[in-house]
Amino acid sequence: MKATIPDNISEEYYQISTEILSSFPKYRPPVDLFRFREDIAQLQPYTRKGARLTNEQVEEVQRMCEAGDLFVSRSDHPIYSQHIVHQLDLVLVDKNLKEGEVADIFQQALALRVNEFIDQPVKPVFEVLYRDVMVLTEYLWQDKHRVKQFMRRLHREHSLAKHSLNTLSVGLWLLVTSMGDNLKRRDLDRAALALLLHDLGMAKVPAFILSKSTPLKPDEKDKIPLHPLVGAKIMHKMGLAFDELRQCTLEHHERLDGSGYPQKLKGEQISRLGRICAVADSFSAMVSARPHAPAKELVPAVQELAADKARYDARYTSLLLNALVTNAFGTTGKPKAEAPAKAPARAPARE
Repeated sequence: MKATIPDNISEEYYQISTEILSSFPKYRPPVDLFRFREDIAQLQPYTRKGARLTNEQVEEVQRMCEAGDLFVSRSDHPIYSQHIVHQLDLVLVDKNLKEGEVADIFQQALALRVNEFIDQPVKPVFEVLYRDVMVLTEYLWQDKHRVKQFMRRLHREHSLAKHSLNTLSVGLWLLVTSMGDNLKRRDLDRAALALLLHDLGMAKVPAFILSKSTPLKPDEKDKIPLHPLVGAKIMHKMGLAFDELRQCTLEHHERLDGSGYPQKLKGEQISRLGRICAVADSFSAMVSARPHAPAKELVPAVQELAADKARYDARYTSLLLNALVTNAFGTTGKPKAEAPAKAPARAPARE
């Protein structure tokens, strides 16, 4: 029978599960370990991080863990979370992690996987990324409201991995909110992967172009509109040509009035997920600082998109605008009322 743990202990310490313990180095746990003494209802230090355990201690630690008496301090969260980042499925079994902590771990893990895939876009690296994305969708499928935690963690500095994560967060929130109970698990799985990899082709644009703070030359500009086709080609070569991935990769720069690229699609020619990705991609680019443009505040950015009804689907811009104005994500105080923004110029954005 497991001990009854006082609430104040659970607030300051993680109760380690057997799955978490088994993922630690057997003889040198990377965190301080504490044992719960039920007779005095207190935790006592057991061993310091990195200290070598004896065989007897290894067995005792296992017994304490199985009895629910083994803890780690939440002050060791950076070490604890970095450990889980490399074995992301552990978030599904560790019931002591708070939702905000889990969201932080997903952000770190997926940024790592995206960067690895950008550096080496081959099937074995993709499979590791795919596994972690499926852990994310399993986590969200258990409670779709958890996607709000990711909306509270939008990156405000640009990199391809950070932009991908922002687009994933915004796109999934729009998908979950707009589809409600009609959303199927298969749709969530495929959309998450597609949103995360929508901008893969940008990895093939020369770095000096992406880092320029001055206007691009005509020949440099010409390379930007090719990135959706490049991304689609990379995924096709890997045998990953399912509809959702194709839609996000090829359609995130298409616009309802036909002014987008690369296919100049119009209206209903653009898929639902393509429209969602277009809003998520543009919003994510606008709210992060890039070499050629400062970051915009969240509400003005989405107001600008909402005002551009000719190019962006109002169903999705309105959803996002309403959520931000009412502070649905708890990110900032309620913003001051602002005049509707004018539609932006139609020159292709660099991102």
